[in-house]
Amino acid sequence: QVQLVESGGGLVQPGGSLRLSCVASGVNLDHYALAWFRQAPGKEREGVSCIGHSDDGTYYKDSVKGRFTISRESGKNTVYLQMNSLKPEDTAVYYCASRFSTRCSYNVGAYDFWGQGTQVTVSS
Repeated sequence: QVQLVESGGGLVQPGGSLRLSCVASGVNLDHYALAWFRQAPGKEREGVSCIGHSDDGTYYKDSVKGRFTISRESGKNTVYLQMNSLKPEDTAVYYCASRFSTRCSYNVGAYDFWGQGTQVTVSS
């Protein structure tokens, strides 16, 4: 049984930082793509960042490039999303998702497994 568990969300002031974690069980994140999505109230879920198998690289939504960094810690079967210089428009529930493919996608329907989400609120 595959499970993804996110943590690390919270309330932060504009310009602040948070690091989200996604811990997996039942699937080896070294071998498959993992993406972070977010969903703000009244908006559709959107892809933020993705890390594929080693030769598929990392990807970022244009609005987070240079501010967010996705990384993988193999020994802990964990993927992180380091978020710096946060803006109010980054406020959303953040989800991690995985699929049995080595390649990244921002298509919500392409992912087989989802975490429960973690709330990120950027506000002064």
